[in-house]
Amino acid sequence: MPKLALITGASSGIGLEIARCAAADGYDLLIVSEDGQIEDAAGLLRAEGATVETATMDLSTEGGVDELWSRVQGRELDVLVANAGFGLGHRFVDQPWDGIRATIGTNVTGTVRLLHLALPRMMARGEGRILVTGSIAGYMPGAFLAVYSATKAFVDSLCFAIR
Repeated sequence: MPKLALITGASSGIGLEIARCAAADGYDLLIVSEDGQIEDAAGLLRAEGATVETATMDLSTEGGVDELWSRVQGRELDVLVANAGFGLGHRFVDQPWDGIRATIGTNVTGTVRLLHLALPRMMARGEGRILVTGSIAGYMPGAFLAVYSATKAFVDSLCFAIR
């Protein structure tokens, strides 16, 4: 049975490139994004020979993560790449609260929830790999990325602790 890689934030950039690498290594892919561009990414990956399933969902909410996890149920998850995330520009005081909440929800809450769901199953099997996309921003203050930098510091610290 083919191995499964779940990659969030896979519609472009780092996530799409990691999906390409996983496909080249023989993994079936479940790729996720909150926008319709995920279907374009899936088309590119399928054209390269990958077996791809897509999910369009908001990973800033517990419900979104739980809905994604329901797509994994009944299958072994071999690789989890928690790559979904974003940041807002501008000064902290000029950022809209909804944007701040969504940044924290995606970068922290969604990532933590997904790790909390995946890790026990991987540990019980004694195998599986997880990559959480961090950022150098987690190690320094970002005058125009204050919330983003803070979320990445949290995720960096959590990953060091889990490891």
